[in-house]
Amino acid sequence: MRKRVFTIITIAICLLLAGLPRCVAQQAQHAQSKKVHLMPVTVYEGDTIPFVRLPTVYIFKPLKFKNKRQMRQYAKLVRDVKKVLPIANEVNRAIIETYEYLMTLPDEESRQRHLKLVEKSIKEQYTPRMKKLTFAQGKLLIKLVDRQTNSTGYELVKAFLGPFRAGFYQAFAALFGASLKKEYDPTGKDALTERVVLMVQNGQL
Repeated sequence: MRKRVFTIITIAICLLLAGLPRCVAQQAQHAQSKKVHLMPVTVYEGDTIPFVRLPTVYIFKPLKFKNKRQMRQYAKLVRDVKKVLPIANEVNRAIIETYEYLMTLPDEESRQRHLKLVEKSIKEQYTPRMKKLTFAQGKLLIKLVDRQTNSTGYELVKAFLGPFRAGFYQAFAALFGASLKKEYDPTGKDALTERVVLMVQNGQL
């Protein structure tokens, strides 16, 4: 039952995904059968010099676990973040793309027609993927969507699908202890999650 409930909740969040494959083509450049490696440059005091952007390295105070249970909980948090953070990032990218596309449509009727097609596509594409997540991972996904988009799942569904649909999903989720209105608190109760997210994004975990 919980997995079924979670599937409905996460589908509500992911309704904004366009579900279209994205491909980035990369072409190798050759000069006289030799590879040419291009490097960004900048001008400093009249001289052109290589420009290299170094990644941020996060340094935190070492964690101290009171017992093995806390250690296992932390390991689970790391595993869950690695699994659901990519989905939250997809939502963030798709919101921008979907919104920009909707703005090119001539009227509200055509926008609603497009959103119905999106909803159908999402259910077909993401339901199997969401079923593989646990209920705890689903609740984490709701928070990470808020982190990545600066909008709760409820606000996103309401903006694209209307208040009635958003209210329905929220009421259904609340019956099982979940909420699409959950906000991410990086300096408070979600501080440890924020630490893990930063380190995962930076390749330190």
